[in-house]
Amino acid sequence: MLAASTDGVGTKLILARRRGRLRACGADLAAHCINDVATCGAEPLVLLDYVAANEIRLDEVAELVEGAAEVCRAAGVALIGGETAELPGIYAEGELDFAGTCVGTVARGDVIDGSTIEPGDTVIGFPSAGVHANGFTLVRRILDEEDYDGDDLLAPTRLYLDTARVLRGRAKAFAHITGGGILGNLARVVPDARSAEIDWSAWQRPPVSRYSTMCHIWSSGRFKKRVKMTIRSAVLSASSPGTSFTVGLIVPSLSSVKSTVHLKPCRVARSFASCGIVSSERYS
Repeated sequence: MLAASTDGVGTKLILARRRGRLRACGADLAAHCINDVATCGAEPLVLLDYVAANEIRLDEVAELVEGAAEVCRAAGVALIGGETAELPGIYAEGELDFAGTCVGTVARGDVIDGSTIEPGDTVIGFPSAGVHANGFTLVRRILDEEDYDGDDLLAPTRLYLDTARVLRGRAKAFAHITGGGILGNLARVVPDARSAEIDWSAWQRPPVSRYSTMCHIWSSGRFKKRVKMTIRSAVLSASSPGTSFTVGLIVPSLSSVKSTVHLKPCRVARSFASCGIVSSERYS
């Protein structure tokens, strides 16, 4: 079976361009699309990219493509081509966009889709490098109040492919926490009549998240629900490799039809970037 994902870097490009960090955005694109394909158990094979701008600057294109190519080499994915478009009638002066598509394959019997998740399974989180490439419309609101130049602000998206490969055969589901935040992305893999209870006090927040608290934006319900620097997730059936956190538990849903995700209140919200669910009797 084929598995594919198309996505873009988004408004992180605005900050990265100003600060000379476009290479990181190239890495963001490749890692983001590869991570998405890996969530269903697929092996990513190829990536294609698309650069569009009001005015194409070849040095900027080169930075983006080189960043993507570096991640592709690490993942064993072929960057087979792309498209560059100069569109002054569509993009305003100074605007730039970068998107891509990753395609992979998975045997029908090896698809990881969350269908076997049961109450008692454990949700495991894997750390992010920072904000990655999501939620930058909200991040830029923080910077409107006070500047922040920590390394985790523009750190490239972490590649979770090696973790996903190791957990194939044991993971019940993976959730790549991106545009919809924890609530939107984790709910996609939790079956009906099941609920994921997530404890916000179970993992450490990165500095940029603590900075947002000082700017009084973290307390905003909209920001907290959509923040992307918190978790990439997986539902597992055995202990997980590398650094990880037990961040939640699968329980029967209050609704007999729809799956849900509940965020337990906490005094200090902390941060993870990838999550999984495992059978409690087999996880330690």
